[in-house]
Amino acid sequence: MSRRKTLSRKKKIALLAGALVLAGGTAVVVAGTSQASVACDGLATALANNERFIADQRANPDALSQARIANREAVIAEIRRKQAASGCGGGAEAAPPASAAPPAAPPAQTAPPATTAPPAGGGAGDTGSGDVVCAGSTVTLSGEGGAPAASSNQFPLGTRLKVTNLDNAQSTTVEVTSVSGSCVLLNNAAFEQVREPGKFLIRKARIERVG
Repeated sequence: MSRRKTLSRKKKIALLAGALVLAGGTAVVVAGTSQASVACDGLATALANNERFIADQRANPDALSQARIANREAVIAEIRRKQAASGCGGGAEAAPPASAAPPAAPPAQTAPPATTAPPAGGGAGDTGSGDVVCAGSTVTLSGEGGAPAASSNQFPLGTRLKVTNLDNAQSTTVEVTSVSGSCVLLNNAAFEQVREPGKFLIRKARIERVG
């Protein structure tokens, strides 16, 4: 009789241990799913905000609306790629931005003064090479005026970034002065220093942190 009770207790202990292992594995799965859900929710919110901004610009256009829309469409394309890579529902199948036509050129008065134009093969304020950051990122313009500058969602204000357009070897070194939804966006003056005629997106860019 004593032997049967002993075996019964061992079985109970084994069953309890198995249940704890199963519960622990379930907790890991739930935690991982929760983290992925938060990331997908954040991307969906960013996508909605950018689409709303584009809709507002189209409803109330001004001289810089096309440049701003081109910027946000590039940001939306990056968000969709991140959604697809993260396995977020609808990321890969989401429709492209409604406007596929190239935006109008920004006003001529936003171009940098002649005294600040970059010399051949380099941009104004070029300070040499630094640490390459945001590898694979594209660069477009923010539609903002003023002296050459950049905006970023990864680097604090005051950071100096060197942006090189590998398609024409033109580069510019600018300071981050505002926040945006991309690794780096150039304002109109900085973008003019490195752009190719008629293009509003640098697909082959080298971005370096130099200060």
